[in-house]
Amino acid sequence: MNFLTPAFLFGALALALPVVLHLIRRRTRERLPFSSLLFLSPTPPRLTKRSRLEDLLLLLLRCLALALLTFGFARPFLKNPSVAEPVSGQPRRLVVLVDRSASMQRAGLWSAALAQAADILGHTTPGDQVAVLAFDHEVNRLVSFEDWQAAPPGDRAALARGKLEALKPGWGATQLGTTLIAAAEMVTEAEVQQATPLRQIVLLSDVQEGGRLEKLQAYDWPKNLQLLVPPLKAKSPGNAGVQIVAEAADTSLTNSAVRVRVSNAPEATQEQFQVGWAEAGDTFVGPASDVYVPPGQSRVVALPLPPPAAPGVPPTRRVQLRGDDEPFDNVAYVIPPEPTTLRVLYLGADAAGDARQPLFFLRRALPDSPRQRVTLDARTGQAALSAGDVAAAGLVLVTGALSAPTAGLLREAALAGKTILFAPVNAAAGAPLATLLGVAALPLREATVKNYAMLAELDFEHPLFAPFADPRFSDFTKIHVWKHRVLDWASVPSARVLARFDSGSPALAEVPVGRGRVIILTTGWQPEDSQLALSTKFVPLLLSLLDYAGATAGLAPAQPLVGEPLALRAGGQQVMLPDGTSVALAAGATNFTGTTQPGFYRVEGGGAPQWFAVNLDPNESRTAPWSADVFETYGIGTANPLAAAPASALRKTQLQAAESESRQKLWRWFLLATLLVLLIETALAGWTARRALPTEATA
Repeated sequence: MNFLTPAFLFGALALALPVVLHLIRRRTRERLPFSSLLFLSPTPPRLTKRSRLEDLLLLLLRCLALALLTFGFARPFLKNPSVAEPVSGQPRRLVVLVDRSASMQRAGLWSAALAQAADILGHTTPGDQVAVLAFDHEVNRLVSFEDWQAAPPGDRAALARGKLEALKPGWGATQLGTTLIAAAEMVTEAEVQQATPLRQIVLLSDVQEGGRLEKLQAYDWPKNLQLLVPPLKAKSPGNAGVQIVAEAADTSLTNSAVRVRVSNAPEATQEQFQVGWAEAGDTFVGPASDVYVPPGQSRVVALPLPPPAAPGVPPTRRVQLRGDDEPFDNVAYVIPPEPTTLRVLYLGADAAGDARQPLFFLRRALPDSPRQRVTLDARTGQAALSAGDVAAAGLVLVTGALSAPTAGLLREAALAGKTILFAPVNAAAGAPLATLLGVAALPLREATVKNYAMLAELDFEHPLFAPFADPRFSDFTKIHVWKHRVLDWASVPSARVLARFDSGSPALAEVPVGRGRVIILTTGWQPEDSQLALSTKFVPLLLSLLDYAGATAGLAPAQPLVGEPLALRAGGQQVMLPDGTSVALAAGATNFTGTTQPGFYRVEGGGAPQWFAVNLDPNESRTAPWSADVFETYGIGTANPLAAAPASALRKTQLQAAESESRQKLWRWFLLATLLVLLIETALAGWTARRALPTEATA
């Protein structure tokens, strides 16, 4: 039995009223005349307190009358399934999207998603076309439209439910935008022969803020395609996660400590956490750090590295977070990096130790990091140079005159793919530039500069200046240039100017040479030419140049994420996964794409084992749901906002309940029963009162 207005059931609390009245009732006693009490000794009365129920049948009738009256006002009705769940006769082309990303491991979410999917599939009609997809960082088709149509109508829902029950949440990131685009194209890719059906996409997801929606910005959402998002809520509203802080050049990993970030969800109820190094379980190794993280904020903690591993022991480290109710993102995996040597070849005419020459500043500007050590090989331009010396260098810098054999050798290296930075200290040192570029002659001359020149026009879309594209770092006007060179750029039509002086003369240009390139800097970085070496832009510019030259291309990411490939060295035979299983590698494989879970991956074969620490995408820790109108901002139909599906379903259920109650009108029978009980109670109360009169008269 159901009730249309169940709030009136609280009126059943009035059943306590007859019981209380029966307990506090006192019978009236008769006064009897008595003679003088003068000759009687006084005796204090004995006080007794006794409350007992009398006339139980009368009490039950009164309680029953109140209960029947309460049920009548609650307007009861019997639910009729055939009326409560009507099925529309219009066929649908429906795609059910089930989120199986890492954030769906939170308690209550996956079971709620499966229940919602089973309910949706159970209310499909034989005319519906249904596809079921599961997604995280990639989309998997569980049931296609063809599979649905090929199955018997009575077995279609069971087929889809069986596919879903065989799944469980994984460790991938939520690529929500890519998934919605794939589902939209799947719905609209085929023309339906009969009348165009109702096209819908049902998204069963926690719709967390970490789900990427950027792909929807450039996508034109199809018209008349509805997106329905039933709400899914986890049992615990909050969540905290721990991630390794990843910065440029991976400066988070040092020789003595590693920096980790502890983030807390806005709706979290926990604020006190502990973070530290742990073994396979959640037991800390050594002292842990107490961290206070208010809801919606994050804190960065520096954890000192434990002692180095003994020979033969895997160089693996685990960072554990304790104090959070959701454990899926409470572990971060760390492997201290092994430094890699990068070689930079410098050709100039600098005197050793001269603080006015480019080499003096270059030695101090090329930084070492835990992942790489830069070796500067400085030689004069007239010294003999072999092809092996050039091939071993990741970047070649030229500031002085070159011998003809050296210039020819650098020309061949550029054709083979090398990057050469040519920054002559004067106009006379620019003679080898013609040989490098393969032109007949390219004379340089000193420019006439009044006071100083400034860098005014920079191409921030080029990879060399891309790190400075942020408005906070894009100001180069404070770098004053005292001297610079001018050349005939008409002789180099393929040159791409990357920066100009305020006079319009090119300051930095790139000329493609075969598979490589020559980058021409018309001023020097030493103080005699400019303030570049003394500015804060010099070191980041050199690092950007190293990256652009491909000197760091062989370095694998220190902290790859789930779903990202691992760069393997030659000779690998098999990969041991974190769960203990092994995957054989194909001969000559250079990468491994099966990173489906966080943890440590070990590549065996080809020498010493190669270790990788794969972590969960930090965006999965952002579990706060998107706002209700987020999909409207991407043009996904204003007729169906985030809460449209549950709101319309609730309204339909309420209308069906009101219709059933108005047709049955069971409240009338409850009122009639209440009147009947009151008549019986009145008759019984009168009979009880009349029977008590003779007894009181006798007394």
